[in-house]
Amino acid sequence: MRHRVNGNRLSRVYEVRQALIKNLETSLFKSERIVTTLAKAKVLRSKAEKLITLAKKGGLSNIRLIEQSIKEKSVLFKLLNVIAPRFKDRNGGYTRIIKYKNRKGDDALVVMIELVVRQKKEKKLKKGEKVEEKGKEKEITEKK
Repeated sequence: MRHRVNGNRLSRVYEVRQALIKNLETSLFKSERIVTTLAKAKVLRSKAEKLITLAKKGGLSNIRLIEQSIKEKSVLFKLLNVIAPRFKDRNGGYTRIIKYKNRKGDDALVVMIELVVRQKKEKKLKKGEKVEEKGKEKEITEKK
């Protein structure tokens, strides 16, 4: 019987599993999209969404709770000042899991987990094209 047994152990001991989850969280918030196995993505989704909720609430105690999982200061700063404000009007469901392919060696299902609202990248323009930004004109010049 499996009464009161929850969570996926990911075939690892406690310390290694916690380190793996923290590294996955850091990678997800750093690049906003990562590729991993389905089992790891499901564990990561619940942890990451709780961290985003804490970041949205703000406050010193919540920041300290987030610091326990995310050790890189640049990623912590990004989570608090860039990612959390993006989700201010959204109640949960901050991540999306997309089935990607089966891994060649062991046929494990590999998925892509990403933040639902991603940061838009600027378009790369060709030579001579102009971009207008709030009344100012920028011109892409030719590299010599």
